[in-house]
Amino acid sequence: MSDIPKDSALDSTLAILSDGYEFIQKRRRRYESDIFRIRLMLKPTVCIGGEEAAEVFYKPERFTRKGALPKPILWSLQDEGSVAVLDAAEHHRRKQMFMSMMTPGSIGGLSELFTDAWREAIPGWSGDKPVSLLGSINRVICKAVCTWSGVNLSENELDKRTSELAAMIDGAGTAGPRNWRGLWLRRRTEKWARALIRQVRRGGVEVAPNRPLSIIAFHEDAQGDQLSEEVAAVELLNILRPTVAIGRYVMFAGHALHVHEPDRKRLLEDDDYLTSFVQEVRRYYPFFPFAGGLVREPFKWRSHEFRKGDLVLLDLYGTNRDEAIWKNADQFNAARFLEADITPFNLIPQGGGTFDINHRCAGEWLTIEMLKQAVRMLVGEMAYKVPEQDLAIDLSRMPAQPPEGFLISDVKRSARPVMRKKSENTPG
Repeated sequence: MSDIPKDSALDSTLAILSDGYEFIQKRRRRYESDIFRIRLMLKPTVCIGGEEAAEVFYKPERFTRKGALPKPILWSLQDEGSVAVLDAAEHHRRKQMFMSMMTPGSIGGLSELFTDAWREAIPGWSGDKPVSLLGSINRVICKAVCTWSGVNLSENELDKRTSELAAMIDGAGTAGPRNWRGLWLRRRTEKWARALIRQVRRGGVEVAPNRPLSIIAFHEDAQGDQLSEEVAAVELLNILRPTVAIGRYVMFAGHALHVHEPDRKRLLEDDDYLTSFVQEVRRYYPFFPFAGGLVREPFKWRSHEFRKGDLVLLDLYGTNRDEAIWKNADQFNAARFLEADITPFNLIPQGGGTFDINHRCAGEWLTIEMLKQAVRMLVGEMAYKVPEQDLAIDLSRMPAQPPEGFLISDVKRSARPVMRKKSENTPG
């Protein structure tokens, strides 16, 4: 038998809902161990965390995501047949489809569309009432990513798609009404996406071949077959939904600018400092709490024998806040990444490992570039006030956020536009 710590609770499902992002981290500290056992929905489960654990978890072909996520979360975020539940050669081929969309030129194009949509939106934020940065920026991103993808939307359709995609994200980490609403709206969105894929394939909708909509619609598997309409629709949403989810990081960037007060002038003048600030937002603030996988082949780590089919949870949030990796890990330091080294396994807010082989988010570079441009907009192209509000972030809520999505008021456009600069850290 394994001699690793075992949580005393008969079942930890309710504790996960109570502790949220901190569930694994709290117990790693309690047991002074980066590995311990629990029961999740009565299923024996192993929780791991830290840089070494991430390297174990993201060893190619060691785990499968298929069957690892509870169905309500899978249905909200990925759904059946998506790249997230594929393995080996099948996963690699589908992942290459997504990575082909993440070239520096393509990322730059979306960043420019994002900036244009933001500038257009600013006058609508300047009324007497405060606006939620999260809710407002979700619409901006949805407009930009749909245009970039080759999806043309009317203003009414844009409102509908924004609401649907935001609900999927907001409902993914919970059970109950938020999850039910997200699932219901996802079915409506999938129906729309299937019809769009069908129209593109029949020639009823013209879209440039280098646009994600076209790339997905005509992608072929190893046997030369196109994806089914259902799977192609799911993969289109796997471009649109995660990009809209970047709005949560934009909200956290606004929160960090207000609460942690970095050097605003330096953010506009020093690209390395701006990149460090963005990476610290990604490290410090809660995005995904943990990742799950089922063991494919038996192995041993830290005296524990992992058997085929065992469920394992990797602590993403706690690894990003791990004192063994990051000095003063619970403090926000805008300049941290001017000195700190990033490896594939220590900064893992969107997963770890390599992009091409592992289940690391294909849009991570896109997230960084859009966040950098968002900070330029907040600091250089807007003047606004932060009204009195509750700025606390409840880590038991998944996904976490300030209660009102970070309110801003008295929004005005600055006179001088701030141009996007190419980052030296962008691949290619």
